[in-house]
Amino acid sequence: MQRKARNSPQAGMTLLELIIACTILLILSSMALPIARFTVIREREKELRLDLREMRQAIDKYKDLADQQKIRVELGSEGYPPDLDTLVKGVAVGGSGAAGKNMRFLRRVPKDPMTGRVEWGMRSVQDDPDSTSWGGKNVFDVYSKSAGIALDGTKYSDW
Repeated sequence: MQRKARNSPQAGMTLLELIIACTILLILSSMALPIARFTVIREREKELRLDLREMRQAIDKYKDLADQQKIRVELGSEGYPPDLDTLVKGVAVGGSGAAGKNMRFLRRVPKDPMTGRVEWGMRSVQDDPDSTSWGGKNVFDVYSKSAGIALDGTKYSDW
């Protein structure tokens, strides 16, 4: 019986080579972790922007119909919805050919991706532009209640 030489091409990796390969893999994977974390944050920020845009467009659509006198609004509301639930439940739309039709502006109130709750800060027309308390008369604007800071350095509540 003849034994194979240690330098043959079928010989396995040495312990040192295995340690070096594992170290390289560890370094590469630790470099990818921050990138993955920022990707998750970026996706949540994108979702927040889309949710805010969707709600603001629904508020604007409600206001447009109120200005065209196609829906009834409370006196002193300036034509803005009384709350976000009104945008989900819908309102009766009047006018030519559309009498008795119920119009919804949102399918649901979206969940704030930063807080994880279906809770939004609201401002009415009568409130100060930078107010953090809602006057309760109407919904002119919505914002996130998150106290976090975005990747661009701005507060989520200022979006």
